[in-house]
Order: sequence, then structure tokens, then C-alpha cells
Amino acid sequence: MASDLFSIGLSGLRASRAALDLTAQNISNAGTEGYIRRSLRVSEVGSAGTWLAPSDLTLSGVRIDGVTRNADLFRQAEVRRTGSDSARAAEELSGYENIEAALDQSGLFPAMTAFEAALQRLESNPVDPALRAGALEDARTVARSFNLASGSLDTLGEGLRFAATAGTQDVNTYAAELARVNLQLTRASAGSSDQTMLLDRRDALLQQIATQVGISTSYGPDQSVTVRIGGSTGPVLVTAGTTQSFAMTTAADGTISFTLAGSAVALSSGKLAGQAQGLIGVRDRKTELDSIADNLVTAANTAQANGVALDGSAGQPLFSGSGAGGITLALASGAGLATAPAGAGAGSRDPANLAALRNALGSAQVTDRIDGLMFGSASAAAARRTTADALDSIAGAARIALAEQAGVSLDDEAANLVRFQQAFQASGRVIQVASDLFDTLLAIR
Repeated sequence: MASDLFSIGLSGLRASRAALDLTAQNISNAGTEGYIRRSLRVSEVGSAGTWLAPSDLTLSGVRIDGVTRNADLFRQAEVRRTGSDSARAAEELSGYENIEAALDQSGLFPAMTAFEAALQRLESNPVDPALRAGALEDARTVARSFNLASGSLDTLGEGLRFAATAGTQDVNTYAAELARVNLQLTRASAGSSDQTMLLDRRDALLQQIATQVGISTSYGPDQSVTVRIGGSTGPVLVTAGTTQSFAMTTAADGTISFTLAGSAVALSSGKLAGQAQGLIGVRDRKTELDSIADNLVTAANTAQANGVALDGSAGQPLFSGSGAGGITLALASGAGLATAPAGAGAGSRDPANLAALRNALGSAQVTDRIDGLMFGSASAAAARRTTADALDSIAGAARIALAEQAGVSLDDEAANLVRFQQAFQASGRVIQVASDLFDTLLAIR
């Protein structure tokens, strides 16, 4: 009996000590991102009775079966899915907010309205040098505002492409590391501390990949993971110890697309999908901006050609270049503004052609189109802000649910410290009782 008590007590000491170590590890990693709480998996040690009493069960202590991660694969998948959607919405919102800021900070709309106001003032006295100079400077400001807006959109596009390039590289880096973790998992013992550490690393890499691109996962018996981009039927990014190359291509219009192993792949979530949508927004706004600038050049220069300058010479183009990035002021002085109709003499006060210029700008709807462009950009950003806030709330709820299930509760761990410490002391007491019994038996004469 003493020998049995020794074995039972010793097994209890080992189990209690291992449980205390795990509890201490949980407490020390309570604030570690991605850490999953561990618990000790134990089972009762029992054996069948002797041939004299075959139905009896001999209990012989406790056996450590391994370490369990309190992870919920469904909740983890939900965190990745909702987080990927939220990341896409946040990146898309950032892109559209920057578009709105680029157009607003260029001062294009105020510059255009100031130019039209200057032309209206000039109509009251077409030969006034100050009014002519003021109108010409306002025209120069309009051209520069177009240049500034176009340049800001180009800079924004470059930033988005740079971020997407870095994100693409990150996907390949994380995928390669995940493939190595898969190989290590095939060699790790089930329930061992090494396996639990590898599983934490595996899940962290999956979360990092999901932040960049939407993924789906499936797991093998050895806990290795197969990763597909998109849904469960999407192309394979990682399987076992191998990966496929993920790449980004840039089109002539500045937009981006992605390939996996050389084949086109469509992204619906993740930062890269949001950056791609942001670049589409930049392209569309820049196309509209170029069209407005070209309409302004055509309307102003056509009106100029139909009139005469202050010295009676034929009107010359007011603007040169094309597109918002290329438009520049062509006239050297305010005297070149063709305010008088064709055939009028030098110093004519007839503002007929100036009125025609104003009407041409009105017919081209330059100011209205600029206003519509600004309003459309603001509306697009506002709509995406609502979507981003909603998706962020959903992702936050998923993270909270996972943390409640798999995270570390310091209150629970503190209670476990006391419980396992008492179990350790009780097991020690069992060994002490066995020792006392053995000494008593030896003392019998």
C-alpha cells in the first residue's frame, strides 16, 4: 500500500507542478497579442483487478496527457474574416478621404468662381488695365489649382501603389513562414509545448495574411493548414510546406491587379483590396478632372479666337496644354484678353466677346462640374465611412468573443494558482502519509 501511495502522490505532484507552470505562463502572457490560454490535459490512471477479483479497478494516480490550447477554430475564422473585411473598408475609406482632401486643398472651386467673378467685373470696364491684370492672374490661379489637384492625386496614387507593393511582399513573407511552421507541426508531438507554440505562431501568421487578403483555411490531422485566397474554392496560397507566388501588376491607368502563380486572382477583402479600390477612385477622379480642364481650355480658347485683344489684334489662346496636369496660362499680359468682338478697333469698349467667353464657360459647365466632382468625392467618402464603421464594429465584436473564449482571465488564473498549489501540497501530504505508514510497519516487532 505504501508503494501505491508513493506512486499516487508522485503523480499528483507532477501534475500539479505542470499545471502551476502553465498557469504562470498564462498570467505572464495575459497581454500578449494572439496568445491562447493553455490548460493541462490529465487522465486517471487505473488498471484491472487481479485474477482473484477481475471486476475490481485499481486506481494509481493521474497521468499528464498533454497541453490543450483553448482555441475555437470557428471564432478564429470569424476574427480573420471580419478583420479582413474591416481592413478593406478602412483602406478604401482612407483612399477616398485623401481624394476628397486633395481636391479640396487644391482650392480649385474657389479659384474658378474667383476667375468668373473677375471676368464679370472686367465686363463693366473692358479697357481697365487693373481689371485685365486681375482677371489674368485669376486665370493663372485656376490653371495652377488644376495642376495642384492633379499632382496631389498622382501622389496619392503613388502612395497607394507603394503600400500595395509592401503588402504583396508581406503576403509572400508570411506565406513562406507559414509553410515552415507547417513542416515543423508535422514533426511536433501532439499535445506538447512545442506544438502549442507552433499553433500560436500558425494562427498569428494566418491573421497577418488575412489582414492583407481574404483567405479561407482547412486543417490536416497534424494541425498543418492549407490556405486559399478568397473562398473555399479559391486558389491555394499555402499547402503543407509549399507556397505559390503572389504578385501585383500595375496598369497604364495606375490601377492594380493581382496574380497567384501567374494566374489572375480577384480580391474581395483585406487591405490590398481596399487599396485597389482606392486607386480606382483616384483614376476616376483624375479622368473627370482632366475632362473638366480640357473643356475649360476649349471653351476659353474658342472664345478668344472669336474676338480681338485690346490693341485690335486677333485673340490668342488663353490656356495651353491638356489635362489637369498640363494646363498652363498662355497669355503674357491682360491686354491679350479678347474682350471685343472680331472687327472691333483698338481700345474698343465693346464687351461682346467677353460676354461670349463667360457664356462659353457657363455652357461648358466648368464650375458646375468642379462642384459636382467635389460633392461626389465627399459623398463617396461619407458612404464608405459608414460602411467602415459598421464593419469595424462587427470585427470588434468577433475579437471580443474570441478573447472571452480563448484569452487569459487573471481572476481565473489567480484561483487556479491557489487550487493547484493546494493540490501540490495535498500530494506532498499523501507521500508523507505513505512514508509514515512505511516507517510504522518497519517498527512493528
